[in-house]
Amino acid sequence: MNVIARDAIAHFPFTADDGIGARARIGLVVLASDQTIEHEYRLMLNLPGVAVFESRIYNDSDIRPDTLRAMEGGIAEATRLILPGERLDVVGFGCTSATMLLGEETIGARIRQARPGIAFTTPVTGTFAGLRAFGARRIAVLTPYSDEVNAGIRSYIEQHGFTVAAMGSFNERDDRIVARISPESIASAAERLVAGSGAEALFVSCTSLRLAERVAELEARIGVPATSSNHAMAWHSLRLAGVADARPEFGRLFTLAA
Repeated sequence: MNVIARDAIAHFPFTADDGIGARARIGLVVLASDQTIEHEYRLMLNLPGVAVFESRIYNDSDIRPDTLRAMEGGIAEATRLILPGERLDVVGFGCTSATMLLGEETIGARIRQARPGIAFTTPVTGTFAGLRAFGARRIAVLTPYSDEVNAGIRSYIEQHGFTVAAMGSFNERDDRIVARISPESIASAAERLVAGSGAEALFVSCTSLRLAERVAELEARIGVPATSSNHAMAWHSLRLAGVADARPEFGRLFTLAA
């Protein structure tokens, strides 16, 4: 072995592999105010060869119809910033209420301005796919939103063939506070909401609400399958990227195909 001189810069050969996203590269557009989605995504997508790459989009932390609509113009640019020129398998847009206000087709069109033809998902798209996988039509819906936003949520869900058997809200407009609503508060509200409603599944709406670590526990507690914005979109992202691994620790949905 030759000794490298102290004042020399040695050049070494190397081999290149497929990187940390060898199986799947998932892009995620995150709201500027969101404190939850990246944490939950990394828990649920912690699989060999699966990588998540994020970009943030500006939003007002006061959740109102006008502030939600204002995000549309930034979606394409936020998508464009995720690994420019590199392969992505799917892109997710991380806002439930904005998706229902603007429509899934509008969100998809903005994503595809930056990534033509790419598979995309949203919390709503993932949830509807998850509810179909459950075989559930009557659902209980728990949100943090004000009633003016809740009215649009209910309408959008029912326009897409589901029945809202029960709906409840924490009635908190500030996204920064929503992120600090405790998992036990969510579980307790969900239990009361589902009881006697005839709901076949529970949907916890909002990417700021924390559910991923307690989904299996909650399902046992309420007696029906459960999902949330982050939970459903993470599952759908994996399935769209061709990753079919079952992860029962994250509840019934993560054992199912899309």
